[in-house]
Amino acid sequence: MRALTVACIQMRSGTEVPANVAEASALIREAAASGATLVATPEMTTLLDRRPGRLLAQARGESEDISLPAFRALAAELGITLLIGSIPIRVSAEQCANRSYVIDGRGAIRARYDKIHLFDVDLGPGQVYRESKRFVAGERSCLVALDGYRLGLSVCYDLRFPELYRNLARRGAELLSVPSAFTVPTGEAHWHVLLRARAIETGCFVLAPAQHGLHEDGRETYGHTLMVDPWGRVIAERPAEPGVVLARLDLDEVGRCRARMPSLGHDRPWTAEDC
Repeated sequence: MRALTVACIQMRSGTEVPANVAEASALIREAAASGATLVATPEMTTLLDRRPGRLLAQARGESEDISLPAFRALAAELGITLLIGSIPIRVSAEQCANRSYVIDGRGAIRARYDKIHLFDVDLGPGQVYRESKRFVAGERSCLVALDGYRLGLSVCYDLRFPELYRNLARRGAELLSVPSAFTVPTGEAHWHVLLRARAIETGCFVLAPAQHGLHEDGRETYGHTLMVDPWGRVIAERPAEPGVVLARLDLDEVGRCRARMPSLGHDRPWTAEDC
């Protein structure tokens, strides 16, 4: 059996980067002490601030960001693979990338992924989001080969675009990460069903570390950090409050589920036309 012990971190990130790094680091240490060799944190691990101008004022370019050296040193100290769900990385005077990082047990950055699909929606009074005002969209998917398994990366709103995950699965992904900061209305309606659907469609384990609660900037996030197996079963969940979710995965389950439901090999060409 190819076994992997995984931890997903649930956070309530605030508006100060050092405090968020300290909180994340403490939870990562807790996860590693429990036996996790792959630890994943949520979207906007280091800074969650919707107030006009505040995120840009604190965000830095990759070489100046204070959190990356801290997380790289921590991964090396603990000897774990660390997925930092995302960090706002400044890429211009007016915009950031919503960037996910995979750091190996030597502290080396193995992969970077910039969130492709930006959350520009109007959910009603007080629930208007224009992510594209502060962030530039990524243009490339990312599949990283780690110690005996392949991990496909995504961030939050990407979850609603199934073709991204199906492509990752066809290229060999066995695990998919969906670090998120879902809103409460969309989380209550769609979070569980979308994550389970992505697992079923791809035959992959899905890891979804999340933000939860009322944040300093006034935003409220849904929580419910989840891990889902390739058959679509929820195998671990933390509904509320910051903390650690731990599960031991049998990676051979990916092959077994795909053999039972081989839909990845059943795609056919077709022509779109009105009837």
